[in-house]
Amino acid sequence: MPEGQANPKLATIRAILAKAEATGFAEEAEALTAKAAQLMAKYGIEEAMLNDGRADRDAPTERKITISNPWAMERVRLIHRTARAMNCELIHLGRIGDGPSRQVHVFGYESDIERAELLYASLLLQMEGSLYRQVVPFGESLRAWRRSWLLGYVNRVGDRVQEAERRARGEAGNETSASGRSAALVLADRRALVERSFRTAYPRTRAGGRTTTRGSGYGDGWAAGGRADIGGRRIGRSPSAALAP
Repeated sequence: MPEGQANPKLATIRAILAKAEATGFAEEAEALTAKAAQLMAKYGIEEAMLNDGRADRDAPTERKITISNPWAMERVRLIHRTARAMNCELIHLGRIGDGPSRQVHVFGYESDIERAELLYASLLLQMEGSLYRQVVPFGESLRAWRRSWLLGYVNRVGDRVQEAERRARGEAGNETSASGRSAALVLADRRALVERSFRTAYPRTRAGGRTTTRGSGYGDGWAAGGRADIGGRRIGRSPSAALAP
């Protein structure tokens, strides 16, 4: 797509989400955001099929992304869940110098990284807005409770994004690309190529350990993650840095 030319499908998703944010009716908002989530996942499949064998249109790439404080590690977990659901691979490179910010290195096809970044930015905004509407139970450590809430939110919304992507892949089972290949084969080949690029760059990488938490906010965060707009609410806006602990 020529530089500067808007993608009509992403524009449609933005328009649907704008309506969802503007309506005063919960049922209408829920239906609109569910549609946006469906379209976001379907868009990924369509790009893969349309660009099968067209490296000039959608090629494997890599990108380093800075994750700012506060709650940098929870943000790393959020982008990790989002990127992995969208057929990307990601490694956390740790702190940048002596500062609080961290960096992640993402591998994937251009269209998939684009989707992952859009959704991550949206979910970060939603997470920010929801966290500070929560009332921390009396006697709880403020930071511990908020951290456990964030982990619950990230895990729940990550599961939802993964399920939306899985459903889209299932619905595309009978489709064929311009080169005559099935959706399953196209997606498997893309995944294998991304995995190979990642393993070449980081051959000794191991799966991360289990994250533990001391606060009791996990269940509330899990519930809030179930209400989040996984279609990319507020796509195109910049997440603020107001997630203060």
